[in-house]
Amino acid sequence: MGGPRGTEAGWPALIRPMLATPGVLPPPEQDQLWAYEVKWDGVRAVAYVEGGRLRLMSRSDRDITRRYPEIAPLGPSLGRAVVLDGEIVALDADARPSFSRLQHRMHVTDETEVRRAMGPYPAVYMIFDLLYADGRSMLDDPYVQRRTRLDALDPTGPAWQTPPSWIGGGADLVAATEAQGMEGVIAKRTSSVYQPGRRSPAWLKIKNLRTVDVLIGGWNPGGGRRAGTIGSLLLGLPTPEGLAYVGNVGTGFTDAALRDLQRRLEGLAAPTSPFDAVPVPREFARAARWVRPELGGEVAYAELGGDGRLRHPRWRGLRPER
Repeated sequence: MGGPRGTEAGWPALIRPMLATPGVLPPPEQDQLWAYEVKWDGVRAVAYVEGGRLRLMSRSDRDITRRYPEIAPLGPSLGRAVVLDGEIVALDADARPSFSRLQHRMHVTDETEVRRAMGPYPAVYMIFDLLYADGRSMLDDPYVQRRTRLDALDPTGPAWQTPPSWIGGGADLVAATEAQGMEGVIAKRTSSVYQPGRRSPAWLKIKNLRTVDVLIGGWNPGGGRRAGTIGSLLLGLPTPEGLAYVGNVGTGFTDAALRDLQRRLEGLAAPTSPFDAVPVPREFARAARWVRPELGGEVAYAELGGDGRLRHPRWRGLRPER
């Protein structure tokens, strides 16, 4: 596993983020072998800093630097070449990450609109790993050593911070995040190396909230206040047999998110349903606008029913990087 190499632009080569596996807390007798962090509900981003310049790259290797200009001063503040791993979030009034607030930022690319959104919806970069520093790759170093180096570097500023990590005490952190209405906890083996682009059992995500990544297969027009726009999205999950219908969602949208969704979905219009043999209810099929299932998002839900439908789903936002 090699470290970053210099490119013609002077940047280190891309390092794709290491991903966590859904799981449960390690058993109590192994608690001290794991480090625990808050799971931040935002957009994953790897930060490349060289020569005082910052570049933010998404999970899908998209340059998203211009979307978050308030994070740009992180580059000159460090004064050295580093690669950092973290999550871009928007905090609510209680300093909790709010994905609905971040929706006002994550798809905005026009410079004027970005500047306008920065005031009411400021972004913060939560840094939790150090992958490269001062000419040396740290990918093969154990997590605990990378974290020690990161804490010594202490990247803290007006739009970036290094949240704490705790060795042991996983159950306490899960209870605390649940009480605060936060998404959950990430558990990382203290001995784990960084595996770019891999979903590894050396990192576990323990969620307080049930969520699922879905594909949008169609939408129904709205009524009343939503007349002329989207009333609900028709959702599917890919299976070996095709796209299985798992229900519809009509809550959790901001007005800006609805406008953005409608613009994107109109460009994916299709003449027939993309769903397999699982029937879409007639009341939806009659009015449905079908689309090619190329757009993904995240839904929170209470449970998965025996009919394969999501119970009490709520839209959480587009997840194009997934």
